[in-house]
Amino acid sequence: MITCYLKYRIDPFKVNEFEKYARMWIPLVNRFGGTHHGYFLPHEGANDIATALFSFDSLAAYENYRNASAADNECQAAYEYARETRCIVRYERSFMKPIFR
Repeated sequence: MITCYLKYRIDPFKVNEFEKYARMWIPLVNRFGGTHHGYFLPHEGANDIATALFSFDSLAAYENYRNASAADNECQAAYEYARETRCIVRYERSFMKPIFR
């Protein structure tokens, strides 16, 4: 299993727009065979940092998702929404191997 950790720097005045974007992606990742663990929005502390976690069985499965999502209309609509609203300033993507016990 591989877990993708996304750290977003968001526009603190567009948290609602980012939340809408996040809600668009959760079912999409799941539909493409991943397990979305959720988005985490600012609450206390930094008001411009959000994170997301989702897992796939392997890095190859993640790559399949990336390729399929590039051709998917709903995924492209989510990307376009983020571009139009400019709710995301930047993001970092890391891959981690979870240990549960």
